[in-house]
Amino acid sequence: MNWNTNGRLIDLSKKSEVMGILNVTPDSFSDGGRYDSLVSAMEHARKMISEGAAIIDIGGESTRPGSSEVEEAEEISRTLPVIEALRKEWSGLISIDTKKAGVAAAALEAGADIVNDVSGLTSDPQMTSVCVGSQCGIVVMHMRGKPNNMQIHPEYEDVVSEIRQFFKERLETLTKLGIQSDRICFDPGIGFGKSLDHNLTLLKNLDRLAPAGRPVLLGVSRKSLFSKICGTENPADRDMPTAALTALARRQNVMLHRVHNVKGNLAALRAAESLLDS
Repeated sequence: MNWNTNGRLIDLSKKSEVMGILNVTPDSFSDGGRYDSLVSAMEHARKMISEGAAIIDIGGESTRPGSSEVEEAEEISRTLPVIEALRKEWSGLISIDTKKAGVAAAALEAGADIVNDVSGLTSDPQMTSVCVGSQCGIVVMHMRGKPNNMQIHPEYEDVVSEIRQFFKERLETLTKLGIQSDRICFDPGIGFGKSLDHNLTLLKNLDRLAPAGRPVLLGVSRKSLFSKICGTENPADRDMPTAALTALARRQNVMLHRVHNVKGNLAALRAAESLLDS
């Protein structure tokens, strides 16, 4: 299984990869404001790279439950300096976490390789055109509703089947519009318009979600579900249970993991892989 990101193939046949989260926002749920200057953002990016991150995912708008959208110009002003600075000193993969076509276009022009869209390329009608005109990798995530209302009584008849159908439709639509299938991976959107039961059901069925041959990217890092199942209210205290779910997900052939703590999650993945390969 490969993921084509801006002409570079990530081989996901045996070894999983980690995407390090870099929020350059004042209000993200876990680390809002910690990396909202260029100096602090670059220091954290370098730390995650030194710990083994293959991808740095840069976001300029919080998508935590209840959050409000920021203007496109503001999102660009937060993310572009970091992308430009990181591209000058690192040849690895850079992802832009946005659902706005203008932000994605500016990020790709500045050197980003991946567009990570929490709306699955459904929020902005121009996003598909931006991606068609690029060779970027694409993360299609599932989200029910919008961040400001997604956790208000989310309902599904069959959460696994509905998300699987959403991914099937997205793959068919995007490939018909000119996006090669090997550029697409899928994120079930844990915590994005799902109850705890929905999340747990999805985590038990990760190997059933994506269309055949396409990778899944999992983002459970420090999510609020851990406060419900472990009693850990402080997001920073959720790294150990995150690593546990990361390792378990690897047993379901989830090969891409979006995390805050790169070192711990990568160690969990390599430990799991040592048993899978034996």
